Amino acid sequence: MHYSSIFQQLFNFIPRHRFEKSVENLSGDRYCKHFTAWRQFLTCLYAQITGKDSLREIENGLLANHDRLYHLGMEVVPKSTLSEAMNRRDPEIFKALFEEILDRALKCAPSHKFRFHNPLYAIDSTTIDLCLNLYDWAHYRKNKGAIKLHTELDLSGNLPCFVMLSNGKIADIRAARENIIIVPDSIYTFDKGYYDLNWFQHIADSEAYFVTRLKDNAKIEFLGQHREANEKRGVLRDEAVWFTGYQSARKYPGELRLIEFLDESTGKTYRFITNNFKLAAASIAGIYKQRWQIEIFFKWIKQNLKIKSFLGTSENAVMTQIYVALIHYLLVAYIKFLHGFKLSLSELTNRIRETLMQNLSLLEVLALNRKTITKPPDWNAPEQLELFNEFLC
Repeated sequence: MHYSSIFQQLFNFIPRHRFEKSVENLSGDRYCKHFTAWRQFLTCLYAQITGKDSLREIENGLLANHDRLYHLGMEVVPKSTLSEAMNRRDPEIFKALFEEILDRALKCAPSHKFRFHNPLYAIDSTTIDLCLNLYDWAHYRKNKGAIKLHTELDLSGNLPCFVMLSNGKIADIRAARENIIIVPDSIYTFDKGYYDLNWFQHIADSEAYFVTRLKDNAKIEFLGQHREANEKRGVLRDEAVWFTGYQSARKYPGELRLIEFLDESTGKTYRFITNNFKLAAASIAGIYKQRWQIEIFFKWIKQNLKIKSFLGTSENAVMTQIYVALIHYLLVAYIKFLHGFKLSLSELTNRIRETLMQNLSLLEVLALNRKTITKPPDWNAPEQLELFNEFLC
């Protein structure tokens, strides 16, 4: 049976009609005769999947596969053409595609591990260092350049449902307050970098919940026990509190819940603050522990995607490359969810990279293991020698 290449089969998961609509709305192909936004996307996706570090590597890689590019709707792209497109074309085109694929991936993502049904999100950011001489728009410190990748991670499937790029100077809490849309009845967990009472009140006013750690210097008054402690489950205290400082009480006048939890694995004691009075204290501690998934996400994309070395120095080029990298992440996650792939995301990423231009069924790639890989014939086996001897006689 004849199959198209794995790369071409990936196109089935990409809503091209929606992509072309975004290109039309944003005039992405204006004054463009040949290297369209779609071809730029395919070239950047190819570079992400195969791990290309530079424009020259991309050009050489396409040259090596030039006989297969026609059927993919691609071509060998000169370095100058790709560089110009990266710097000129609006990255909002690729952001729109990211959001389309995200919607599809969320529909088949597994639910989070907790018994409650509230949507659960983790919020954080990671810093990507840049050379200030090349990226002069990314000022961070006096002699240092950097950008921040602000992310909201849906812990059902660990998918990035919100991504924003900023220079390194913008505070995490400011980016969250100004850009993240709070969904009612959802639970948001974040570290002390987002400790802001106005932010807490905004979440509460939006009929949602937050879980974070209490600052050591917070002025609070204990109002009474909310539930009994359960030391067997690590819960040392579960009480109702409120802020007593003048400014703090004005910013957040309502009651909160303080949970003191002992982590047996580390021996450390944590104090969590939340506006959720319904869930068990151990569940609140578990929610904050799940916040670590966003740290794992940042580590994974930095190790497996090309988001630390860029194909252009402009802000457009950097944002385009990051959006295409995240589209690659979503595609792999979507395939994993859709086909029930049991191994890790890294394993699936490696399989797709190694077979990208081969004419195989994607299902065959998902099913590959040491037993299913065809072994080459052993010409030194006795049976083979006897066969040759028959011909020589």
